[in-house]
Amino acid sequence: MRETILGLSWKEIESKIEKYEFSPRLANIGYVKYVGDGVAQVSLLDDAFVGEIVAFSSGVLGMVLNLSEDSVGVILLGKDEAVKEGDIVYSTGKMVQVPVGSSFLGRVIDPLGNPLDDLGPVYPEAFMPIDRPAPSIFDREPVKEPLYTGIRAIDALIPIGHGQRELILGDRQTGKTTIAIDTIINQRRYGTICIYVAIAQKRTNIARIVQTLKEYKALANTIVIATFPDQSPSIRYLAPFAGCAMGEYFMNQGEKVLVVYDDLTKHANTYREIALLLRRVPGREAYPGDIFYLHAHLLERAAKLNARKGGGALTALPIAETLAGEISTYIPTNLISITDGQIYLDTSLFNAGIRPAINVGLSVSRVGGSAQPKGIRQVAGMLRLSLAQYREFSLFLEFGTELDANTKKKVERGLRIEEILKQAPHDVQPIEEQIITFYLVNGGFLDNYPVEKVKDIVYQYIQYVSKKYSSLLSLLRQKLELDDQIIYELHNSFQEFSKEYANSSTTEKKS
Repeated sequence: MRETILGLSWKEIESKIEKYEFSPRLANIGYVKYVGDGVAQVSLLDDAFVGEIVAFSSGVLGMVLNLSEDSVGVILLGKDEAVKEGDIVYSTGKMVQVPVGSSFLGRVIDPLGNPLDDLGPVYPEAFMPIDRPAPSIFDREPVKEPLYTGIRAIDALIPIGHGQRELILGDRQTGKTTIAIDTIINQRRYGTICIYVAIAQKRTNIARIVQTLKEYKALANTIVIATFPDQSPSIRYLAPFAGCAMGEYFMNQGEKVLVVYDDLTKHANTYREIALLLRRVPGREAYPGDIFYLHAHLLERAAKLNARKGGGALTALPIAETLAGEISTYIPTNLISITDGQIYLDTSLFNAGIRPAINVGLSVSRVGGSAQPKGIRQVAGMLRLSLAQYREFSLFLEFGTELDANTKKKVERGLRIEEILKQAPHDVQPIEEQIITFYLVNGGFLDNYPVEKVKDIVYQYIQYVSKKYSSLLSLLRQKLELDDQIIYELHNSFQEFSKEYANSSTTEKKS
């Protein structure tokens, strides 16, 4: 009995021991000191670095986010119920990565690439680290290609170019998300890949957005990354970085990508929640001191690459929420200073029925002007001047001041411009039609029509041109410039249209 163990003789066991080659394996391991609310404090994990992924003995993964003298802070990427105090934690030496690829287009996923719709599994083409350096200055080129939103007020007055970072900010329920969704819808004309990152959004809101993108046939070219308010803060924290990594994958292949972060105010709140749980020293408004760096690092990854790097572009449209129209609070001020401009939505304009409620005076695009086509530049300068004069003179009208004939004419022109800039949600307009619209209002073609009929007349005129002068629209779409030939044809066609419109109006009145 003593001579055999498990069917092996002592000689066989001794022989196996002699032949066994010991190969020591080094592993950096630690132990869980505390766990709760989606974070864990781990001791003895001395060689860990920020952003490293670690594995708990229960199989749950986490990401190192905080380093201190006696422990490291880890955000859990799974349920914290599976992690207990005293559990072993293994260091992996790897950064957190997300799956990427064209198979994610048209899908609704979480930040880790898991599908949230009922369309089955998604098979990635590659994996990308969620955190990586921004493209160097030698790999970039200036913003010079326009990104059309289809929104007249933006394309004419606050233009956006591929590779730009344009902030959308305003109070709650003023149309911030609608502008972002309209921009995504308009990209179906130009083949731009879109990524919509919803941070801590309600499920009903995300379902409505997905349904809208389906209705306007824009979902096929879009990835929706969704996180919800009841999810762990770690998942909400990762969402914008995952969206950026997925966009960078397409950008590196030479594609043009638009990423919408909706919204970074909620992301800042999530980061504050995590930082407080990790017992970091709070700074202004209890946000951690590196909140500016965090968002600057994220938005700096938007870029227009040069031809040597494939010529791709990643455009960022971050959204921020203000309180009572105050844009000088901490997070909006940070984002304004990081981005290349902002589109400010005014609550008073929204309540007055002006949609989109863009306050042109407080909105700016610092680099988009160089990306505007010549045709828009030809009409936008006069448009901005006329609108500014109208806003100034309208103040005198409120006090009952009598105005001379020339000033009254400018006020009437301004009323029509303001009416033209109104636009219903999802009613995006091609850029060539916008050029025609602004040319008509600037040139005084609409001065003799009632303000409330101006938009209808422009709509009918464009329908008239598309039927009888289709070559004119094609030429304008090709050149994107108002040359002598196009201006001549616009004049002639509008004279013909105005006669037909007057005759049809007379007939309607008689009938």
